[in-house]
Amino acid sequence: MAVLETIPVLLSSSSSSSFLDTSTVIALTVFFALLCACIIIGHLLEENRWANESITALLLGLCCGVVVLLITKFHSSRILVFSEDLFFLYLLPPIIFNAGFQVKKKQFFKNFTTILLFGVVGTVISFCLISLGAYLLFKRIGVTSLDIKDYLAVGAILSATDSVCTLQVLNQDETPLLYSIVFGEGVVNDATSIVLFNAVQSLDVSNIDLLTALKLLGTFLYLLFTSTALGIAAGLISAYIIKTLYFGRHSTDREVALMMLMAYLSYMLAELLNLSGILTIFFCGIVMSHYTWHNVTESSRVTTKHAFATISFIAETFIFLYVGMDALDIDKWKSSKASPGTSIAVSSTLFALVLVGRAAFVFPIANITNCIKKRPSTKIELRKQFIIWWAGLMRGAVTIALSYNEFANSNTTLTEDSALMITSTIIVVLFSTVVFGSITKPLIEAVLLRNAKPVHSDATDIPSLDDLQILFLENCDPSDQGGSNEPTRRKGSLSLLISNPTSTVHYFWRKFDDKFMRPVFGGRGFVPFVPSSPTGAADPQTS
Repeated sequence: MAVLETIPVLLSSSSSSSFLDTSTVIALTVFFALLCACIIIGHLLEENRWANESITALLLGLCCGVVVLLITKFHSSRILVFSEDLFFLYLLPPIIFNAGFQVKKKQFFKNFTTILLFGVVGTVISFCLISLGAYLLFKRIGVTSLDIKDYLAVGAILSATDSVCTLQVLNQDETPLLYSIVFGEGVVNDATSIVLFNAVQSLDVSNIDLLTALKLLGTFLYLLFTSTALGIAAGLISAYIIKTLYFGRHSTDREVALMMLMAYLSYMLAELLNLSGILTIFFCGIVMSHYTWHNVTESSRVTTKHAFATISFIAETFIFLYVGMDALDIDKWKSSKASPGTSIAVSSTLFALVLVGRAAFVFPIANITNCIKKRPSTKIELRKQFIIWWAGLMRGAVTIALSYNEFANSNTTLTEDSALMITSTIIVVLFSTVVFGSITKPLIEAVLLRNAKPVHSDATDIPSLDDLQILFLENCDPSDQGGSNEPTRRKGSLSLLISNPTSTVHYFWRKFDDKFMRPVFGGRGFVPFVPSSPTGAADPQTS
């Protein structure tokens, strides 16, 4: 718990017989008390249009930071120091894993192309515009000590979105298309931003040419596919082990523990191999929900579903508390000797670049996908494009963590411009989360007209006539059709494959899955060999 070392001046007269470090105990007590307060206040504000648990946790963290500063008489306090290790190793993995574990897979993969366009291409466009804008504008403000690599890092840092506030308002069942795009883009965006940031760190800015750009592209694609493959492999290995060894015969605790440890192991292996741990653990969660979850006993199914969601919820709340308290760390504010006007100018410039950078890809990409899609229910209307744009304006802990990584050096004191960049980043995070986050719920209700009953459903899972036709065509017994009907069947399947490829690909995947994958790795329909085990459980997610 070294990352939570705290106020050394408090309770310095602790008993010498105690084997616990008093500062660590104080830190844990403070954070656990604040977590309890966040849960209670979040429950009381459940129906409030202007508040949610993320904003509540952030404001509580700020209030606690003020109290700490008053107690320490505005001296440095280590409870306020943001720890990258704590964030990336302990808090982020359970959030990303639960996101993959709980996602509705059919809806997610139906929109996978759109998600990749927003999360990868869009993030790259935003990265380029923010970097270029910072390079052109910062020198006019008075920030002169940054080099090319710093400007590129600023682009990667501020391209990392935090759509938690928006996802707390959107409903996965009411607006599945919009939810899957916002949710999927958020996960892919975080991974892309971190990959871009790491690529910038290893970039030789003195020799940038076309070959360097191609190397960066190749590195990104390599990280994308290898990270995804590692996550899928970890999920399949866990499914095979649990299916083969029947852990539930002796202890359901071992099943739950193995799932948790295999998921965390996949993340750590990815980081060890310099891959994207976010993509790895996300796809590990998807595979585990599709195979492993069905191979465990009924009690383990209930336990894992709620345990993963609970751990993720606590981690999210802890992050917002942590960010709120860190915002008032006095050291970095003292190191930044910029005037209030300069600080506001830099923060405003950064946020304006975020607005422009996001608008530059959301609306064009959405309209390009609308031209490709034929079904009205799968098109992204202008009001939904606005919600997607709005959802990506908020910045969070990933942004702060990357900012510390770039501009803070534990071995040396902060320079004035480095401290200015960190404090300006914190201002952007606080402003975007509190102001934009508080407006999110009423804005979405107004834009999406929640209280009105739409004529056309947003759900793409509702089968069209083509879906029903292909279902009957493919499931029909050839022996019952006769030779004269065979050309008609082939023609219908081919035309539907061209006109409606997503449903057809999903159907063939299900046939492949049932024939080859599930006999080996288990999954839906597999019955664990345990006395009094159920004959099967319904999948809580749409496969």
